Amino acid sequence: MAALRQIFLDTETTGLSADQGDRIVEIGCVEMVQRKLTGRNLHLYLNSGRESHEEALKVHGITTEFLRDKPTFAQVVDEFLAFVQDAEIIIHNAPFDIAFLNAELQLVGRPAFREHIAGVIDSLALAKEMYPGKRNGLDALCDRLEVDNSGRTLHGALLDAELLADVYINMTRGQNALMMDSGDEDKSGIKVERIDLSGFELPVLSANAQELGAHDETLLQIDKASGGKTVWRKVA
Repeated sequence: MAALRQIFLDTETTGLSADQGDRIVEIGCVEMVQRKLTGRNLHLYLNSGRESHEEALKVHGITTEFLRDKPTFAQVVDEFLAFVQDAEIIIHNAPFDIAFLNAELQLVGRPAFREHIAGVIDSLALAKEMYPGKRNGLDALCDRLEVDNSGRTLHGALLDAELLADVYINMTRGQNALMMDSGDEDKSGIKVERIDLSGFELPVLSANAQELGAHDETLLQIDKASGGKTVWRKVA
């Protein structure tokens, strides 16, 4: 079976609307293979040629002056596409980032983002399914899943991708979350993939003598309470 390669991806942008000409100023990617982080990341700052809106600056703090000597998206597009090629991409609120990536790719005459990758998992859609009615932003999930986000004073694409990796690993640790059927789509049309555990070797932990003794004692008390009518006595 081919190794499962996943990329956690996040972007920072000049504003909220790719349709209105806002651009990407930072991309962060974190690689995971077979549910293990490899340490291989991609971090790009981009000179977008556009000023960031005031509200966006409050979020990421990336100034036009800082980006003045950084490459354009056109100059790094080959490096970026080579990194994500044929991987499964995990994004928190995927429609937002994909809209911006598609806009950037269109400007340089490249196919849409999905044409380069194996698929997309929207971790926000997954979180809403797992925790309905609760706050499911990245900070809220970090608090809920005990992921340390104390270094996140401002949003940063690489830091947020790293936090998302930790959050996703914790969210999908339980067998019920991992063994569900794949192919569901959320309302935005983003395919929500599920991970099949059949390709992983899970450790088998045997009970020790103390635990076995406690188990036997519990069965004995249940048997007494039922007047000797427990099913396991009949089977035995």
